[in-house]
Amino acid sequence: MLNAAQIRAARGLVNWTQPELAKQSGLALGTIQRMEKIGTGRSSVANVEAVQRALEAAGVAFIPENGGGAGVRLARPGREDEGKRPDELNATNDD
Repeated sequence: MLNAAQIRAARGLVNWTQPELAKQSGLALGTIQRMEKIGTGRSSVANVEAVQRALEAAGVAFIPENGGGAGVRLARPGREDEGKRPDELNATNDD
């Protein structure tokens, strides 16, 4: 489940205000403020998922707790935007 710091950081990555996150998630502003202040432990699963979906749709990727701590980052673009892999490079495609 997301934590308060992840929500604040994710919102910062996409430059959203709390009212914008409330609008995009379909939740009340007070719900967003509470989640960011005291965490998501008292929030319904549906509300936390609504926040997560809204932020993911805006390009945020959530990193789960894996021994190094939970986090957020901007999602990588799809493979079509990455160009060629190093093993695909050769003299004929060196632009």
